[in-house]
Amino acid sequence: MRIARWADGADIGEGFVDGATVVPFPDGLRVAEVLAQGLASARALFARRDSAAARSLADVRLLAPLVPASIRDFVAFEEHVEGVSASVDGKSEVVPEWHEAPTFYFTNPHTVRATGDVVAIPETQRLDVELELAAVIGGVPGSDGENLDAAAAAAHIFGYTVMNDWSARDLQSREMKVRLGPAKGKDFAMTLGPWIVTADELEPFVDADGFLAVRAELFVNGELIGHDLVSNMGWPFPELVMYAARNSVVVPGDVLGSGTVGNGGCLGELWGRRGGLDPRPLEPGDEVRMVIEGVGEIVNVVGERVPAPAVPRARERSRARYRAESTDAAAVAAGR
Repeated sequence: MRIARWADGADIGEGFVDGATVVPFPDGLRVAEVLAQGLASARALFARRDSAAARSLADVRLLAPLVPASIRDFVAFEEHVEGVSASVDGKSEVVPEWHEAPTFYFTNPHTVRATGDVVAIPETQRLDVELELAAVIGGVPGSDGENLDAAAAAAHIFGYTVMNDWSARDLQSREMKVRLGPAKGKDFAMTLGPWIVTADELEPFVDADGFLAVRAELFVNGELIGHDLVSNMGWPFPELVMYAARNSVVVPGDVLGSGTVGNGGCLGELWGRRGGLDPRPLEPGDEVRMVIEGVGEIVNVVGERVPAPAVPRARERSRARYRAESTDAAAVAAGR
């Protein structure tokens, strides 16, 4: 099954993609509600779909397939870390700590874009993209999503969608020198789409080690820039979900990105490996297309740079430990 949201004129539709049509969920349900009910309930809804209410997919505009509850983005591909660390941090390395646990960061769920959108960008000279597969969390009866083991975590994966983690590498490089982030280098845009493909649809691609062996490709202006198998990630998706829920909780609508695939899943990896900006950073008007086997494709055009208020430098401060009293306050304290 494929789950989608779409715009039909001024109306917003939410439901199934059925062949070349879109069909609203029965009972007026929304994607968030279907995710909360879980995969088994979604199958029952699909069996009840009203084909008479179908619209041609070509006649609607796809929106992001969900409004995420949160977005965690992992860094699960060692090859990506090797290359991009050189361009962002100035040194190509995979630190020993990377192997110990599947590290992630939280990013902005409020700037999610859809396939087909023109994506406005900040004032960056090193605009980049990141080709990823993302898992979408659904509800499981009797589970609160907390402290899951790998088997329970797998049951919480409702489906998958294509993710583009847009990145301003110059902003990211500066802020990560402060040993925190990424933040402003990432939070301006994230593309998800074109729909959510339910987890059972990808089961034929699961290899003997439990990894999803689907092909992922990145194209810029029609040129193939990089390609990889998602099965090259260091941990399978259930273990990413397990780690996200470790001493914490995952809830329906959470999105967990795999991290950027290797072998050119982003320009930054290639910049690090080649020692220069080859291919060049993205510019307004460039088209980015990402394709993941069994899931679909997302296409965006880079929009114009959006000026923002200037950022003031930190002020030099005295490091005083007590407030300086005013003359009047001192006089009152002295009884005058």
